Amino acid sequence: MRVVIGSDHAGFELKEQLVRHLEQAGHLVVDVGTDSTEPVDYPDYAAAVGRGVVAGDGERGIFVCGSGAGGSIAANKITGVRSAVVHDHYTAHQAVEHDDMNVLALGGRVIGITTATEIVDTYLAARFTGEERHARRLRKVVELDRNRG
Repeated sequence: MRVVIGSDHAGFELKEQLVRHLEQAGHLVVDVGTDSTEPVDYPDYAAAVGRGVVAGDGERGIFVCGSGAGGSIAANKITGVRSAVVHDHYTAHQAVEHDDMNVLALGGRVIGITTATEIVDTYLAARFTGEERHARRLRKVVELDRNRG
C-alpha cells in the first residue's frame, strides 16, 4: 500500500521508526516531513498528509505529533480527510471498517513503537465494510464536510 506519513517535531522519532517498519513490510512510503526534532507547526505537516491522501499520493495517511490530537484536528480540516487519534487496536480497525478513516493520528509522546506498529498494521489491513448502515452514516459525514463554512 502507498502511505503518506508526516509528523511534527514531537512525533519525529516515532515517525522515523514507522517509516522503517512500513518499508520493511513492503509499503511504499511518501514522507512529507518534518525532518528533525527542531520545533515546527504541526498543522503544516498534518495538512500535507491530508492533502496527499486526498490527492491520491497515498491510499492512507499517518500523522504523528505529541498527542495525536492537534494533528487529527488539523488533518480533518482538509475536505475528504477522516482522521482520528488512535492509541488502541480496536479503534485502529473499527474506525476504518465503520467510518472509512483515511488518516491515522498517533501520539509520539503517548505510545511506544511496539504499540504504534501494531496499530499501524491493523489500520492498514482494515477495510471499510460498506454495510448499509455504515455507508449511510458515512454519506452523512461527507455531507457535513461539504457544508463547512
